[in-house]
Amino acid sequence: MDPQAKEELFAQFVETYQKDFFEMVNKFETKAKPIYDEWNREDGHGHGLTCVVQDGDFFEKAGVNTSRITIPLSQGIVGQMKERKVEGSNFHQIDTNNLKQYRLYANGVSLVLHPINPFCPTVHANFRYLKVIDKDTKEIIDEWFGGGCDLTPIYLFEEDAQLYHGNIKEACIKAHNNIGESLYEKYKEECDKYFVNHHRKEARGIGGVFYDDFQLETFEKGMNFSKLIAYANLETYFEIINKRKDIPYTEENLRWKQYRRGRYVEFNLIHDRGTKFGLYTPDARIESILMSLPLIARWEYEFKVKEGSAEEKLVKVLRQPVKWA
Repeated sequence: MDPQAKEELFAQFVETYQKDFFEMVNKFETKAKPIYDEWNREDGHGHGLTCVVQDGDFFEKAGVNTSRITIPLSQGIVGQMKERKVEGSNFHQIDTNNLKQYRLYANGVSLVLHPINPFCPTVHANFRYLKVIDKDTKEIIDEWFGGGCDLTPIYLFEEDAQLYHGNIKEACIKAHNNIGESLYEKYKEECDKYFVNHHRKEARGIGGVFYDDFQLETFEKGMNFSKLIAYANLETYFEIINKRKDIPYTEENLRWKQYRRGRYVEFNLIHDRGTKFGLYTPDARIESILMSLPLIARWEYEFKVKEGSAEEKLVKVLRQPVKWA
């Protein structure tokens, strides 16, 4: 497929997915006025749209970002690319002593939704297409898809975890029948390994799938894989929060939610490669990069959960990944 056609096809998916997910947000949120922040890079080499609601009556904070940029490779970005460590990558062809020779094209959508009700989980997803281009010859040195989705409950409902993982697994199988189940297993394991607060020895949530560098035989198949995962995530999250939204909660439940949100912040600021990638991007848009952080988080010295409590039930799962599907 023509390189420009690839860009336009993925850009169309990104824009449609943002619209569809934010429409879902507005089905639940009735108080907060949506913020639509369209932006352009100062150097003219990129643009995006950030859609946010905050301080609402259903969502504490919810945002869906899109961005499409072409920027010079920097040492910071190259450092993050090295962490991919993917077999078959053409990264070795990049002359790291002459980075001005290359441009990075990146187009993606990212979202994080933090509901008010502690019995409704947080969801995160991002889907992106990237390529490294020689600025003179226009040769594509390397190109790949990245992304995934994951669920972070405050209180664990095992049937929700099974539903979420089951639907993501079915999307993998639908995308590539022959190896779909093995792709799910592989990328679930990647997710379980990635979304971990290593300093706390616990996962951020109950996982999903995560693929940092992904290709199938053709661009079309790779994009279809991302699209099927994306919509399985949207539709399943809608089902889960619609089921849990009316559960009554106490101040103690809210306090536990704020404590878990603190752990969410720790992961995003200490470990998340996407956040680091954004912060290392020249003239980065910090408001959009940090949109994923909740409005309210809590840290208590030597906080302990009660033995046999619902809170302990979640923590046990966070310390030992579960096979949900």
